[in-house]
Amino acid sequence: MFDDIEAVLFDLDGTLIDSAPDLGAAADKMRTDRGLAPLPLADYRPMAGAGARGMLGVAFGLTPEHADFGALKEEFFANYEACLTERTNAFEGVAELIAQIDGAGLKWGVVTNKSERFTLPLTRQMPLFKTAKAIVSGDTTPHAKPHPAPLLEAARLLGLPPGRCVYVGDDERDIVAGRAAGMPTVAAAYGYLGLAADTGGWKADATAVSPDAIWKLLNFLRMP
Repeated sequence: MFDDIEAVLFDLDGTLIDSAPDLGAAADKMRTDRGLAPLPLADYRPMAGAGARGMLGVAFGLTPEHADFGALKEEFFANYEACLTERTNAFEGVAELIAQIDGAGLKWGVVTNKSERFTLPLTRQMPLFKTAKAIVSGDTTPHAKPHPAPLLEAARLLGLPPGRCVYVGDDERDIVAGRAAGMPTVAAAYGYLGLAADTGGWKADATAVSPDAIWKLLNFLRMP
């Protein structure tokens, strides 16, 4: 399953970085700007992986079908763009995981549904991503996850067959995309799993409860 792995690809939000504080702050500013009471981060965190849809759903109870959703989404984007890395940090153990991957001579990269508008400045500002060999955003290809196109593009950028890359993500769409791309998959069970996620039903090849568990899994399964 992982015997010939030469690269590790990761989802971004909820897998490598905890961006919920900045995402929540961007949405909550919209509330306070309107004279509404602020909400605690705990309300926003479970839906951080859903981006604007999740944040506006928490802040205002809106769905994308609402007539005001488009305008509010752009306001949210502007707020978020202004605070991309003010409160965002790598999850505990991620820096060590990346160092181990680099030390083992493996390539690594990011495949996220976050648009390039946010992904590129964020990854440029955070030292964590200095050694990443591929950064693929939600609008890098014509399709976003769960379509396999972004993962196939990452494999192309790494110069590897998709089957030599393992994909790690904290959402079912990550696993669906990885399987469709022909990559082994790992469910990150420590990220933004939504309100009622059942990672066991995602059909990932493995599940990791922490970044450290990802390295142990890869290291063990790559042993001769």
